[in-house]
Amino acid sequence: MCDLLRINTDRVGMIKDGKSRFSINGKPIYHFLGTSIFSEYTVVHVGQVAKINPRAPLDKVLVPLLMLLNPKKGQSVAIFGLGVVGLASAEGAKVSSASRIIGVDLNPSRFEQEFVKKFGVTEFVNPKDYNKPIQEVIVEMTGGGVDRSVECTGSIQAMISAFECVQDGWEVAVLVGVPNKDDAFKTHPVNLLNEKTLKGTFFGNYKPRSDIPAVVEKYMNKELELDKFITHTVPFSEINKAFELMLAGEGLRCVIRMDE
Repeated sequence: MCDLLRINTDRVGMIKDGKSRFSINGKPIYHFLGTSIFSEYTVVHVGQVAKINPRAPLDKVLVPLLMLLNPKKGQSVAIFGLGVVGLASAEGAKVSSASRIIGVDLNPSRFEQEFVKKFGVTEFVNPKDYNKPIQEVIVEMTGGGVDRSVECTGSIQAMISAFECVQDGWEVAVLVGVPNKDDAFKTHPVNLLNEKTLKGTFFGNYKPRSDIPAVVEKYMNKELELDKFITHTVPFSEINKAFELMLAGEGLRCVIRMDE
């Protein structure tokens, strides 16, 4: 989050001079978010590099975004979007012994996929199944609202629903998804006056150079399960298949093998 390395979607080159370090047939290949990937060798700013345990398997330590919802034992959690980020949040809630973990997703196939249940989701809700706002449904389900919610879709309506489905009085909604630049968050001010808390996070509020190596060490010490996030592996030549799996909601992490 520092000024030097803050991710900028318009940054297509290196921080120092704004230029790319790669080209093909004399034409520059621009960076994405200040980083170049899909290459055997790359050039990045030193601040964007985190050194991890050399014994860690690189095809497994695809560090998921672990949300720190901090629910107390027995509390209820609603998670909007059951992709990698949402399921990592569910895993965190499960570890914290949340009593109810309600998954909200528009893709009905998500509810039938066995790997989703491994992350601790106890109930599934599809907004398409109701003729009223899903936040009202969750409030009714829980007798007043959940203790914690997290939004992982980027949908502005999901963000509003995540905020409005938490209980009045000191309960927390966390926004993770990135909305369209023209979206506006609209809710009645009474939701804030009733002491609900709305907060956001950027990449899980990690400090990459120190926190990512620490998470990798937790994996190496078997304190974290990262393998179950990986549902598919494809060679680089089939990278489009990976995107198709993602868009169809049929997988979580798809490992692209550069050596095949």
